[in-house]
Parts: sequence; C-alpha cells; structure tokens
Amino acid sequence: MSNPSFRLSIAPDAEVTMIYNDEAADFFAEGIATTTRASHVEPQGSEWIADMSPVHGPVLGPFRLRSEALSAEVEYLNRLLF
Repeated sequence: MSNPSFRLSIAPDAEVTMIYNDEAADFFAEGIATTTRASHVEPQGSEWIADMSPVHGPVLGPFRLRSEALSAEVEYLNRLLF
C-alpha cells in the first residue's frame, strides 16, 4: 500500500473494525478476516439511498448520484465507528 487512507479500531479482544476500501486489500491478505456489511447503497427510482439499517441507523438520501450516497455512507460510518 503506497498511500493508505483508511482508519481502523482495535478492541481489547483484538477485533478490528474498519470501513473497507481497496487500499486495505493487503491488510486482509495477511490472515483470516470476516467482512460484515454495514449498509446498503441502492437505487430508489431515479435516485440513490444509503440504507444504514444493518448498523441500526437511518436511511440517508435520496441522492441524485450514487457517488453522493457512497460519500454519505462513509461519512455516517466514520462518525458512528470512530
């Protein structure tokens, strides 16, 4: 990873929490990892929503662009997790 830009949290029991992105691929290659979905970015008609219900959160949006929904998703998760 030449320029990693992800955050992680390590609990006392060694559980690692992070928002996955492709820059973290090498991190996952070093051992056994379980990935759990924290949200769903989905189309809703001609707009996009970020459904945060897997982490007991709200539905964000609607957004005109998928990239806007993805940004809102990451912003929400960063506030929630870190």
